[in-house]
Amino acid sequence: QYDHEVQAGSVVKPLVGIQNDGPSDAAVVRPDLTSGRGLVIACGMNPHLGDADPYWMAAGAIDEAIRNCVAVGADPAKIAILDNFCWGNTERVETLGTLVRAALACKEISIGYGTPFVSGKDSLNNEFSYEHTDGNRRTVAIPSTLLITALGQMDDVEQAVTMDLKAADNLLFLVGTTNPQEFLGSHFNLVNGLTAGCVADVRPKEALAVFSSLHQAMRAGLIRSCHDLSEGGLAVAVAEMAFAGGIGVTLAEDLTPADLFAESNSRFVVEVEPGQAAEFEALVPQARQIGTTNCGHRLQAGSLLNADLAELKNAWQSPLRY
Repeated sequence: QYDHEVQAGSVVKPLVGIQNDGPSDAAVVRPDLTSGRGLVIACGMNPHLGDADPYWMAAGAIDEAIRNCVAVGADPAKIAILDNFCWGNTERVETLGTLVRAALACKEISIGYGTPFVSGKDSLNNEFSYEHTDGNRRTVAIPSTLLITALGQMDDVEQAVTMDLKAADNLLFLVGTTNPQEFLGSHFNLVNGLTAGCVADVRPKEALAVFSSLHQAMRAGLIRSCHDLSEGGLAVAVAEMAFAGGIGVTLAEDLTPADLFAESNSRFVVEVEPGQAAEFEALVPQARQIGTTNCGHRLQAGSLLNADLAELKNAWQSPLRY
């Protein structure tokens, strides 16, 4: 907690919201206190996708790191990335093959985004063999995992956006395209013991169009809050925004389970004031209104979801309690 506070240069911290316990998409720091320019730092990682397809696991990590930077206000045209490969025994052909697939994704997706790798590291052969109580030797290996760190820039840190909802009677928009089949490796499948669907892909050309239009809306001051969609999909992202801001949400009744829990990449939820909605929609054609904020303390989505914000926050925080 010390390093990121040196010289009081923090603008957006890892935790935000009315009680400073909402998960920020990225951190924003101002290295030079005489300047308004800022440095944005974010990460992307989802090891659950590695077993399904290491190529799309790596591609998704790149997309997530970049969109986390964009979510707080970074210019999508000025982002660089770093890799951190954590793998098992690469002398095993199958394991080496997954590493090659992930490396290929890093090459192709970074070129597609025009986002250079400026550094990186690897930690290979993360396996441990031991003699089990039954007398047989067993091996434990980590899942094939790629962590991507993204570094972005902001011209004016006063325009930084956080993920916590700000006020009642505002509109919520989903920005980006949802593929209802993209459930393989998702938290919905994990919780329910399912293996249905396909792995979320990444389409750099479409994603860059989303990132660019969203950034224009941020520069125009039209967005009150913004959060990327990652693990858990739309329902989890909105829940985090709601309990971080202490603001209730009513989502559209026509949303389906696929709308709520699919984990398609390159998507955001944004909060916009009603009086600025038309201007926002003109700048961000990929946006679709999905709900409203209110003075209550619940997250509702038709007959599919009706939960107390305190209950949702407790569920999110419970793994950290020991």
